Amino acid sequence: MNSSTTPNPVDPGWRTPLLVLIAGCLIAMFGFGIRATLGLFLEPMTVERGWSRESFGMALALQNLFWGIGLPIAGALADKYGSARVIMVGSIVYALGLYGMTLSETPAAFNLFAGLLSGLGIAFSAFTLALAAMVRVVGIQKRSLVLGLGTAAGSLGQVVFSPISQGFIQTVGWSSTLTGLALAALFLIPFAFVLPMVKSDNAGTDNTSAEQTLREAVREAFAHKGFVLLTTGFFVCGFHVAFITVHFPAYVRDLGLDPKIGAYSLALIGLFNIVGSFGSGIVGQRFSMKLSLSTIYFARAIVITALLLAPKTPAVILTFASVMGILWLSTVPLTTGIIAQVFGVKYMATLFGIVFLSHQIGSFIGVWLGGVLYDRTGSYNGMWWAGVFFGVLAALVHMPINEKPLPRLRVSSA
Repeated sequence: MNSSTTPNPVDPGWRTPLLVLIAGCLIAMFGFGIRATLGLFLEPMTVERGWSRESFGMALALQNLFWGIGLPIAGALADKYGSARVIMVGSIVYALGLYGMTLSETPAAFNLFAGLLSGLGIAFSAFTLALAAMVRVVGIQKRSLVLGLGTAAGSLGQVVFSPISQGFIQTVGWSSTLTGLALAALFLIPFAFVLPMVKSDNAGTDNTSAEQTLREAVREAFAHKGFVLLTTGFFVCGFHVAFITVHFPAYVRDLGLDPKIGAYSLALIGLFNIVGSFGSGIVGQRFSMKLSLSTIYFARAIVITALLLAPKTPAVILTFASVMGILWLSTVPLTTGIIAQVFGVKYMATLFGIVFLSHQIGSFIGVWLGGVLYDRTGSYNGMWWAGVFFGVLAALVHMPINEKPLPRLRVSSA
């Protein structure tokens, strides 16, 4: 049986595949859960500091941008030295950025801590680095399922952290809550220690990828039309997710609804995303991943349109959050799955980092433009309709992708 179907023990000893999968899920849960709460701080921080929503939005937009810029670098380091060391360093930077947000008295300082430091910290502790470690300890037939499992674990973090953080904001204040989240970010260090601590040169890779260099892998990817289309389409995912994560709690408050509805909405998104992410992992094993992605983006456009046309009651808001949750990060297992299927897993973290940069450019625009349009028009409607347009566009972009493995991979598995 060749190495394309049999997982190799990348770090023999007590770091069994099961422990690696558990640790990876915990990294996803804590890392994504913390990040998903930051929109809850928009209203209390801007009121207390006297900042505009554009100022807060700019810092979070910069965070998404530096996250996107940093992830290809973090991915390359993880592919070379292993994800564990990279995540450990990233968790420390992430914690410093979160704590620095409590000390920020000016928008410029907030941009430094919430934007630059937190963005790089998220990049170097990203759950996608854990996903790259997780897929290397399982066979090809289980990759899509494991990617869905890891992504679902990130959603569980959103379910847990959002309501808890909102409760602490209302009881002890936003500053103390951010300090607690900074401490929580340091828990990524012991979780990362469980991941393989060795290079991944031959871990779970195919025979024909063994001698391929990083530069050759990147050049090969950019010459592939499907990779370019996948990168373009992932921009839309970032636009949707980042705008809703940061601005939706304030949007709910503007409707005159209880702020708890906004926190519950984020929790529901995370809860139903567990179903969506795990489900997309299963779907990716049985059906076309590119067509599944097109379906998800088109469904997002329909759901956003329904929100705009429906009466804004608590039931409608919570229903929107639940349905959007199913579509939330269900794109990640399919996007990473296409990369692994077409190009192999040896440089998966690097290649996904490049695709993810497009996602984060979309995130930057979604967060920043949301604040700008609100400050100038007093409404988020323009952003919602833009989300509809981009959803339809992404559905069309993914359809021509060729998701068949490259010839070198097909030869190795023959």
